[in-house]
Amino acid sequence: MAEILDNRLEIVQSDITALAVDAIVNAANTKLSAGAGVCGAIHAAAGPELAAECKKLGGCATGYAKITKGYRLPARFVVHAVGPVWQGGDNNEPKLLASCYRYSLELAAEHGLRTIAFPAISCGIFGYPVDQAALIAVREVIDFLINDESMEKVYLTCFGVEIYSAYQQAYQRLV
Repeated sequence: MAEILDNRLEIVQSDITALAVDAIVNAANTKLSAGAGVCGAIHAAAGPELAAECKKLGGCATGYAKITKGYRLPARFVVHAVGPVWQGGDNNEPKLLASCYRYSLELAAEHGLRTIAFPAISCGIFGYPVDQAALIAVREVIDFLINDESMEKVYLTCFGVEIYSAYQQAYQRLV
């Protein structure tokens, strides 16, 4: 399995806003407005047109995702995935985090996208423990890639050594 996935799943340490892929995933809030962290960086790099399109979408529930154009980003699209705020783990956080990865991948596939890059959803100001979030992210991507041949490449994009290490460890545990 690792050999198959190595060609289609890559864990990278990078600035997600600089990746020339079909879509990048925004770790969004329920209002789909520019926030802090990766969300703020994506909105700043995409330009004001992104915020204007997001406003028309009427928000997004936790565990789900919506898609917009990428505007000034190298990526053609932005998938806005709303992960859960960490509240100790007993409020459906794992299920909601898994759901936003699945919905993002399904939405990308529905739009015929072949390459997508994810940040560490919910690991910033939403406070999700990185090691737990990494396991969920890697598991959901692997499950999707095993069952869907259309996606050519999924990047799990890590900002910083701690997150990169957690994702590498999660990958090793799961394959």
